[in-house]
Amino acid sequence: MKLHAALLLGLCLVAGTVRAGMFDDEEARRDISVLRGQVGANQKAVEERLAKIEMLLQDRSIELAKLIDELKQELARMRGQIEVQTNRIDTLDRRQKDLYVDLDARLRKIEAGAQAQEKQAAASATDPATEAKAYEAALNQFKLGNYQSSIAGFQNYLTAYPDSQQVPSAQYWIGNAYYALRDYKMAIAAQQKVLASWPGSAKAPDAMLNIASCQSEMGDGKAARDTLQQLLKKYPGTPAAEQGKQRLAGKR
Repeated sequence: MKLHAALLLGLCLVAGTVRAGMFDDEEARRDISVLRGQVGANQKAVEERLAKIEMLLQDRSIELAKLIDELKQELARMRGQIEVQTNRIDTLDRRQKDLYVDLDARLRKIEAGAQAQEKQAAASATDPATEAKAYEAALNQFKLGNYQSSIAGFQNYLTAYPDSQQVPSAQYWIGNAYYALRDYKMAIAAQQKVLASWPGSAKAPDAMLNIASCQSEMGDGKAARDTLQQLLKKYPGTPAAEQGKQRLAGKR
């Protein structure tokens, strides 16, 4: 009996152990199944995200490729424009250099001509015979009645021989020529220059007498009398003063 009881007890213990093991195994299987489901769900989510990322990358790659092509085209266009502008700049630079060379050559010719004229003028200025011929030529034009030619000749003389002793006389004859042309304002201006620049010249009294004549021709008798009185006061005893005295006596 005792042995039989012991055997029953042992079988019960083994059966309990087996049932406990079977219970643990089923729970483990359920856990594994749950885990597998979670892993599958996570894997699917990851795959979906990866798919979206790949699509985005593909779209962006297409946009980026398009942008790169546009940039390449724009760069090619800009390079073409730069090449055209560079050619234009080179052409303008060559033209500018050619222009500078041409201008330099012309300036050198002009300078050479001017120097030659200066040398010729200097040589003529130092020649008394040439100076005398220039003065006589201008005076002869006045005597012939070619008053404009006479004025031009005496003006050239003043330019060529500014230090000559005949300069006051040349200026006086310019005034006299304007008087003959009935250009009384220019005549007065020319004779006033004689009085202002060379008051001690022998032509100064004649210049003042000529001014009085111009004023009289212009109908300004009072100014003419004033000028003649100044002539008598400033240059008494001169032939011009004597003529002035006669005119004043005739006007009274």
